[in-house]
Amino acid sequence: MPSTLDISHPEVSGIKVSDVERDHLWHPFTQMQEYLQLPELTIVSGKGGWLIDQEGNRYLDGNASIWTNVHGHNDPELNQALLNQLNQVAHSTLLGVSHPKATELARVLARLAPPCLDKVFFTDNGSGAVEVALKLSFQYWQLKNKHTKQQVIGLSNSYHGDTFGTMAVGDSGFFHDRFRPWCFKTCHIPAPTCQELNGKSEKGDASESLKALENLLKDKHAETACVIIEPSVQGAAGMKLLPPGYTSAVSKLCKKYDVHLICDEVFVGFGRLGSLIISTEENVVPDFICLAKGLTAGYLPLAATLVKNEIYDAFLGTYDSRKAFFHGHTFTGNSLGCAVALENIRKLESMISTGKLNRSIKLFGTLLEATFKKHPKVLSLRQRGLTAAIDLDPTAKRCLNDDYPEIRLGLRVCLEARRHGLLLRPLGNSLLLVPPLCLTEDELTQLVHKTLASINAVLP
Repeated sequence: MPSTLDISHPEVSGIKVSDVERDHLWHPFTQMQEYLQLPELTIVSGKGGWLIDQEGNRYLDGNASIWTNVHGHNDPELNQALLNQLNQVAHSTLLGVSHPKATELARVLARLAPPCLDKVFFTDNGSGAVEVALKLSFQYWQLKNKHTKQQVIGLSNSYHGDTFGTMAVGDSGFFHDRFRPWCFKTCHIPAPTCQELNGKSEKGDASESLKALENLLKDKHAETACVIIEPSVQGAAGMKLLPPGYTSAVSKLCKKYDVHLICDEVFVGFGRLGSLIISTEENVVPDFICLAKGLTAGYLPLAATLVKNEIYDAFLGTYDSRKAFFHGHTFTGNSLGCAVALENIRKLESMISTGKLNRSIKLFGTLLEATFKKHPKVLSLRQRGLTAAIDLDPTAKRCLNDDYPEIRLGLRVCLEARRHGLLLRPLGNSLLLVPPLCLTEDELTQLVHKTLASINAVLP
């Protein structure tokens, strides 16, 4: 079998994938031919910010188990919340009946949200939450007899999920290009630019983006149903930052031209940037807010779409009116997920009120600035909250002394990081650092120093 990565390098040598995994398991976002030749890593347990493999090796979870973990693994209070609910009922449907935990979580989310977003529709992942917002927007305009409002406007480089609706409104390049023939057409405007590190913003420019949006809305508002953005940070685009005030400016344009605004907060919500819900930071009242990932602190699949009251009201009517929203999932509002989400929010509010979260964010920024701002192999460095992107210099191929056509610096550094007891995930030649919010000062320091050691080992 030909290799797609030169595994003669020491950083990719080691135990190979087990026969059982080779025979049966297909991993997401993974070229399996390459994966099956890489060192095996099977996680069997976790505690706090650390994960442990089947050989007992410990790894600092530098990507929060794909951006979801908040209070660490095996947290005793979250565990207890699950056990308490498990002793009552694990799941009962929300189709025509209810249960206390879903009702309470919906109330809490409405309390956290901007005013007038009092209605909550539960799903089980971020893509589902965005699909709900899109479908509700489309149906709302139909119910208002504005049938021409079918267009969606999004940002360049945006990622909103992998279902067909979310692929259509995203702009994720080769991730989704082969499926474009099956997606509905959308418009994309240039994303704004912004550099930020350790609380200091520079090079922020939203003028071209906002001008393009207003021109589109001026010409196409009668055909436009909604605008969708990831407020503050475009995560999967490589932690691309939006300048302060941008979301507010977009909101004003949406109101001016009578189109909905969907804020996809799947990644940025629940403390990742310091607040539970980001829209509140700029006093923005969108029509929909999509939440997932950190909602259950990385424990269980659960998502929510928060909806403005006036949109909910448009769906009310008799059965014969056919106004109802025909959408749902088997595990909508799962009792266990709602129980752990409630405890997660309680713990998060304590972290915020005591200043612990802000101290962690400040330390993270300080460490990154001191360690990487002048690093000769780092092209660019961005950080906001507990998110960061380190863009490595692709011309550093000359340091590797091989003829591999795609240098994949991010992958090489992440494989090296395992040798230093650190789990990271790359995006091309970039390293994305997304730690659990619970990391101590010592652990945040270890995260940055282990990342530095891994970069220096691959690019001496």
